[in-house]
Amino acid sequence: MPIHLEIVTAERTVLSDDVDQVNAPGSAGQMGVLARHEPLLTSLVPGELIIIKGGERIPFAISGGFMEVLPDRVTILADTAERGDEIDEERAEAARRSAEELLRNRHSEQDMILAEAQLRRAMVRLRVARLRRGGRGGYSRDED
Repeated sequence: MPIHLEIVTAERTVLSDDVDQVNAPGSAGQMGVLARHEPLLTSLVPGELIIIKGGERIPFAISGGFMEVLPDRVTILADTAERGDEIDEERAEAARRSAEELLRNRHSEQDMILAEAQLRRAMVRLRVARLRRGGRGGYSRDED
């Protein structure tokens, strides 16, 4: 039985579709949602959002936000959300290198916090881009 999923950012509706399962990076850890799930409201952390539809895994990179779960639908309000096929792997790799350089040359606690957040986002984007093309870190089974 499918569940309706909407992924929305401030700029656009990223996805509005019926899916079989949603695996999201919740603040308490990775969580899976199926149809008829108990109502839930949770914050999301930067990470991989995996949608399963018809046995296919569709990866997204999100940078945090909130998820509302109702028995027949899931709404994700994300700070940013990108499908794996939207991510330019070269740009994500350049962002990773830049964030690592900022960490090495930090001058304050605030610099370190910003650089760590940039590094986390770049690493998530790289993992999702690699999942999309079936590279290192890709999924081959329907379980986490």
